[in-house]
Amino acid sequence: MDTSMLAFLAAPFAASLILTGIHTYLGVHVVERGVIFVDLSLAQIAALGATIAILLPVSNGDPHAPVVYWISLAFTFLGALVFSSIRSRRARIPQEAIIGICYAVASAAAILAMSKATSESEHLKDMLVGNILAVSWGEVGKTALLYGAIGAFHYVFRHKFLAISLDPRRAEAEGSPIRL
Repeated sequence: MDTSMLAFLAAPFAASLILTGIHTYLGVHVVERGVIFVDLSLAQIAALGATIAILLPVSNGDPHAPVVYWISLAFTFLGALVFSSIRSRRARIPQEAIIGICYAVASAAAILAMSKATSESEHLKDMLVGNILAVSWGEVGKTALLYGAIGAFHYVFRHKFLAISLDPRRAEAEGSPIRL
């Protein structure tokens, strides 16, 4: 292996270490709460938001415009709000089923919306799928800062988060806002 190959793979390797570190911790909460496919569903909802943002005149069809990111983030927060509000112990429909339905609807809607994007559909597909080998050091730095802030937030409130994930009845009895 020569140095040019190592230089090419250094940023993707660093990105994979950052992603693995925080996702391992968050995976504990996902498994304990029984919302295994929530990440896929939220990612698909974010992709739907990005697709719709590209179709809006405010983005001028540019998939890299800042407004595309913010609209995608708004869709993600809306999806997270829906998923947190449907959590119930006595639900007739399991929460995981609703998460799956949201995934399927968001996928279908994104495909339908992409069919309306005449010039950017191929570029949009590449953006939504992603490629870790194409990550730059700037993106690695931004990701490290963002995930560092998320990690610090979770570290500060880890006792509450773990109580909610491992024993929600006890956490609710102690006054923790479960839905929040």
